[in-house]
Amino acid sequence: MKIVIVCYPTFGGSGVVATELGLYLVKNGYEIHFITYKQPVRIQNLTRGLHFHEVHVPSYDLFKYQPYELALSSKIVDVVKKYKIDMLHVHYAIPHAYAAYMGKKMLEDEGILIPMITTLHGTDITLVGSHPFYQKAVQFSINHSEFVTAVSQSLKDHTERIFDITNEIKVIPNFIDVEKIKFRSVPCEKGQIAPDDQMIITHISNFRPLKRIIDVLKTFKIVSEKLNVKLLMVGDGPEKERAMRYCRAHEMEDTVLFLGRSNQIDEILCFSDLFLLPSEQESFGLAALEAMVHGVPVICSDVGGLPEVIQNGFSGFLCSLGDVKEMAEKAIHILEDKDRLKLFKIQAFESSKKFDIQKVVSHYESLYKDAKQAYLG
Repeated sequence: MKIVIVCYPTFGGSGVVATELGLYLVKNGYEIHFITYKQPVRIQNLTRGLHFHEVHVPSYDLFKYQPYELALSSKIVDVVKKYKIDMLHVHYAIPHAYAAYMGKKMLEDEGILIPMITTLHGTDITLVGSHPFYQKAVQFSINHSEFVTAVSQSLKDHTERIFDITNEIKVIPNFIDVEKIKFRSVPCEKGQIAPDDQMIITHISNFRPLKRIIDVLKTFKIVSEKLNVKLLMVGDGPEKERAMRYCRAHEMEDTVLFLGRSNQIDEILCFSDLFLLPSEQESFGLAALEAMVHGVPVICSDVGGLPEVIQNGFSGFLCSLGDVKEMAEKAIHILEDKDRLKLFKIQAFESSKKFDIQKVVSHYESLYKDAKQAYLG
């Protein structure tokens, strides 16, 4: 089967999941065509069965904002016709599902019928979709997809609360390639970051306000008063400068390292002892799952899709939103006893297996077959 995948090419969760899905499908004999504005960061080399088509947006003085959706629709039409594509799988309702629908209608005028699956990841619903300017467009895109999936039950419920949805939404969670992580030869060179007797707490995000970066630092500060720990802050974004000012004001510069955006997430997580994620909202919590597959227990907010990923008291702890004291207490509980920490690490890895790519992608494959059969037959 030949499938077009439309996604964002960046480090964000939706782009990572879409890219990993495509790479795995290629191994299973599918022909995958990525369409986006630059090569996805997780694709190192294009191989047989794996194609990338860049969307070029011509610059015209007439437009204050260049029309990416129009260029994307046109590229979808070109790729479908040239490669005889069987299926469109778009990640993110706006602008991708909206642009793909327009591409479908243009193809229909030429007698070419093609089904479309839309996967909702979170921000397209909770942030963009809930805005009055975009709500109708998001609702239209969802209702005009042949099949719709959401990465968590929480996101499905949220979508159905704020939109008038006529389509069934199927929950297919995000995933991780457990085997790839298990057998990857990553040197755990903790000595470059901290001495052996110092434990590592890690946070990875895009440093937006909803990630509650200051809560990470407040939690760490309490823990650091009890235990010998260091905090790694991985990522970048609008809250970074504020976080660095907080560290200077509280004399934490020696124990908090800001590593910026990094391609070495596996190397960082392999020597981490605990992962902090105090977000206001997480539709799934892919960063938490990536930590767990490396055997890193997670302390996080009890919000969104996180309770579907974290087993409270087993792979980590779910805490009340904004309660840094509770998060610190749970962190200390895990870290203060070596045997307890070892047990939580084992349990975190065991929990991650539920989301192994081999188990999850089979649901997408079934959906592809159903979509093609229903649409053409």
